[in-house]
Amino acid sequence: MTVEKGTELPPLSLRITRADLVRYAGASGDFNPIHWSDRVATGVGLPGVIAHGMLTMALAGRLVTQWAGDPSAVRSYGVRFTRPVTVPDDDDGAEVELSGKVTDVTDGVAKIAITARFDGRTVLGRAVAEVALRG
Repeated sequence: MTVEKGTELPPLSLRITRADLVRYAGASGDFNPIHWSDRVATGVGLPGVIAHGMLTMALAGRLVTQWAGDPSAVRSYGVRFTRPVTVPDDDDGAEVELSGKVTDVTDGVAKIAITARFDGRTVLGRAVAEVALRG
């Protein structure tokens, strides 16, 4: 695979449902009620139940690991949480659209700018990964 500045990663669209939030809470130990109770979430000023920020970050990381073909190739990955993903209490959940673009390739390492959008708005800021290129 030839990778150069400007290379775009294949886009990825993922859905987050309330069931996903339950599973993530169990795995992470984060049982904050803003992730499962509409009453609590709206009571603190949120538009409704929101996805765990780290879950959203992990899904964006999947874009990179699928492209790289090997999760161990990811040298670094960081984001800023800029906006929550509101997850409705239905079977469809919330759709997160992910894209990425190589912004630099130096010494066999690609720097990737990641965009994560929900409802047409960016939910992660300064989302950047560095991936060691193989062969």
